[in-house]
Amino acid sequence: MHSSQANVEGGHVARDKEILALNAFDPNAAGPADPELRAALQRRMRSFGSSSVLFYQEPIRMVRAEGVWMIDADGRRYLDVYNNVPSVGHSHPAVVAAISRQAAQLNTHTRYLNDVVDSYAERLLATFPEPISQLVLTCTGSEANDLALRIAGAATGGCGFVVTESAYHGNTTAVSDVSPSSWPGRQPPAHVRVVPAPESFRDPGDDIGARFARSIEQAIADLQRAGIGFAGLLVDTIFSSDGVYADPPGFLAAAVDVVHAHGGLFIADEVQPGFGRTGTAFWGFARHGVEPDIVTMGKPMGNGFPMGGVATRPELIDRFTAATKYFNTFGGNPVAAAAGLAVLDVIRDEGLMDNASRVGGYLMDGLREIGNRHIQIGDVRGSGLFIGLELVRDRETKTPAPEIATAVINGLREHGILIGAAGPFGSTLKIRPPLCFTRDHADIVVSACDAVLKALPAD
Repeated sequence: MHSSQANVEGGHVARDKEILALNAFDPNAAGPADPELRAALQRRMRSFGSSSVLFYQEPIRMVRAEGVWMIDADGRRYLDVYNNVPSVGHSHPAVVAAISRQAAQLNTHTRYLNDVVDSYAERLLATFPEPISQLVLTCTGSEANDLALRIAGAATGGCGFVVTESAYHGNTTAVSDVSPSSWPGRQPPAHVRVVPAPESFRDPGDDIGARFARSIEQAIADLQRAGIGFAGLLVDTIFSSDGVYADPPGFLAAAVDVVHAHGGLFIADEVQPGFGRTGTAFWGFARHGVEPDIVTMGKPMGNGFPMGGVATRPELIDRFTAATKYFNTFGGNPVAAAAGLAVLDVIRDEGLMDNASRVGGYLMDGLREIGNRHIQIGDVRGSGLFIGLELVRDRETKTPAPEIATAVINGLREHGILIGAAGPFGSTLKIRPPLCFTRDHADIVVSACDAVLKALPAD
């Protein structure tokens, strides 16, 4: 099954697949045996062709979802530990009701004053440090990151950006340029410098924060030697595509200091770690005690309703709009704003950030406990309900095991659990369920991982 980010040849693990290829359906392999599923697959491919991206060699026909569960056409339930998009739970009644009410009342662009749009902006901005006081709403995280790059360029006069080696920030042309996982095996564009992720599992040497800051300083110097002005550092603040690196809290501070010392801006991509997912703070950057210049948001904002946004300081918005007139027809539409308000209400009213902290800690403890009897578990790391489970061939050498990750992903599917992979080798299982996940759900995951690892053939 073509589902890993790495090829393994003679003990060497190579990085050669983009993030969308992790556990992807391979149209060149044998198709599903079930005639109905095969017909559904053929129907998809006729319309979407090679642009279609599906999970699993035998794709799943999903028909509905509720809470932490997704249900296929045969009525089988799957525990969803993959999707951070429905952050407060699939089909949450409060979000569904808010969308329905607003759609029946008014849905238009932001060229008219509208209370629900302005109420959402005020509520969202209240979650940020005081200097970040203005908002531009978009439809996707890709649009948000694209706009953030433009704002940073206008503010600094530079076009050079620093990103981490397996980062993914979206799919516009400009954002693909700063998403190394989208162009594996290729050299970065001339205006982009790539630095190692701030990880301590395989490189536990000196202080992580200091090491990360040094690598960024070197990258900035290289941009300057090439005559490319430095605009900023863009990172997902839990480094999810790099393999999930959350600790120690505070390690980002030194890097942000370096960025500012060289006249650049720090852009915090909160599409994945934001909205309480890390458990200890509403935003991933807050765990590190830093204030971004620009914050980008997406997927979880509307619990699946398309939303994105950029929050920043007024002077940065002013500098950008002085030279460029930006308008997004669907960004900030009243239905999206109603969905966003409902998400904020549910996170608050159901205590989901605290739940992420408690249940996430419980789940990590359970995974570490089974690691005592499964040598393939090399590391369990993360914060709240954003967890990386590192799979290795050997704990001493810490050799990545993408083939084991593939086997576990597919084994968990047979146990009714949906999960994904991340990291430069595709050897890290990325666990990020809806925030309404409970201890009982965590027990299901731990038990299934235990069973799947037990069933793996001995070397």
